[in-house]
Amino acid sequence: MFENLTDRLSRTLRNLRGQGRLTEQNIKDTLREVRMALLEADVALPVVKSFIERVRERAIGKEVLESLTPGQALVKIVNEELVALMGEVNDDLNLDTQPPAVVLMAGLQGSGKTTSTAKLAKFLIERRGKKVLVVSTDVYRPAAIEQLETLAGQVGCEFFPSQPDQDPVEIARAALDHARRHFFDVLIVDTAGRLHVDAGMMDEIRRLHEAVHPVETLFVVDSMTGQDAANTARAFHEALPLTGVILTKTDGDARGGAALSIRQITGKPIKFLGAGEKVDALEPFHPDRVASRILGMGDVLSLVEEAERKVDRKKVEKLATKLKKGKRFDLEDFRDQLEQMMGMGGLTGLLDKLPGMNELPPEARKQVNDRELVKMKAIIDSMTPMERRHPDIIKGSRRRRIAAGSGTTVQDVNRLLKQHQQMQKMMKKMSKGGMAKMLRGMQGRFPGNLPF
Repeated sequence: MFENLTDRLSRTLRNLRGQGRLTEQNIKDTLREVRMALLEADVALPVVKSFIERVRERAIGKEVLESLTPGQALVKIVNEELVALMGEVNDDLNLDTQPPAVVLMAGLQGSGKTTSTAKLAKFLIERRGKKVLVVSTDVYRPAAIEQLETLAGQVGCEFFPSQPDQDPVEIARAALDHARRHFFDVLIVDTAGRLHVDAGMMDEIRRLHEAVHPVETLFVVDSMTGQDAANTARAFHEALPLTGVILTKTDGDARGGAALSIRQITGKPIKFLGAGEKVDALEPFHPDRVASRILGMGDVLSLVEEAERKVDRKKVEKLATKLKKGKRFDLEDFRDQLEQMMGMGGLTGLLDKLPGMNELPPEARKQVNDRELVKMKAIIDSMTPMERRHPDIIKGSRRRRIAAGSGTTVQDVNRLLKQHQQMQKMMKKMSKGGMAKMLRGMQGRFPGNLPF
């Protein structure tokens, strides 16, 4: 997400940083480029106009013109105004009510409501320790109820059964009664997709809202619809008291216009970002972190949080102990590292959150793809346990057999073995105190030490 916007803004602001002083002319030229970058990202025109005006007002004042580093001061202003545009801080779910807290999911057809319902249930179970019940009131779409039931099984929440011949309002009331009697903390109500111009369907969701009195009414919208996402959210809000937005399919959106438009157009915060079909691909929306990523500064905080949740600490400690004892980093250890990386969103997910990655040449970024991780894991899986523990025995005939078994080439196997040797050398250095030296050398390159 924001790939195109990040590239354009980074180029513009990088040129500005190098200038000794700012004049009204180069501020004007820079803001014109920023304006074009936002419009190309499909940010709504009224939002672009007000954003540029706020930046201009601050840029021609003392804050920038009298700064020792005026280029960096302007970058700081753009960053702060992006954060203000998207809502300053993360707006958490308001579940502070007599249980069960009801969350109503609304949105257009195909926006990802059912998947988001399951993702939200998993988020509340794993990160908030809640007991969650989900129910589908979508009696119109074939297999919608079965889809939610399947997803509920995957995320470990309870599913309240319903039938296509039932009234949606009666389904919701029955689910709420069940949630009360069985002491659930949260009830998430998945609704049928509807168009804001469909009076009958909009009336139905209003009746659903009146029946269950949700503490949160979340509008689920596809980020790839750009500024139309913001306009649709506004239309829904006029019919229904929305409390927030879940922006879905952000992994397929290189522009990011919806994220930058929704708050100002609807007055409602984005609460979550959904990326992909995996049930754990839902993250709280942090405006400051997103602004940092847009400007190419990375998002190390989110990366650290993700590592804390997804990295298997027992495996890490086991590997550390092994290396300290002077034992070698073998291919089974290498496979564990690959699996951990894939669990954290793969190479592309990691690079997106690291500072300065936008400055890599486009050719280099294109070479970073998760297919390589999958291929490498397949090669290691095609080896025998003995070969994984003792890579030195993997010679000509073994390499041909491994390549055939993994659907790769002998060259691919050779490349993996060479990468493993490099990793082995690096791990050996780290076990002898090289990690501390490496960290000292990286000081000053992370957001806590940004040049503002």
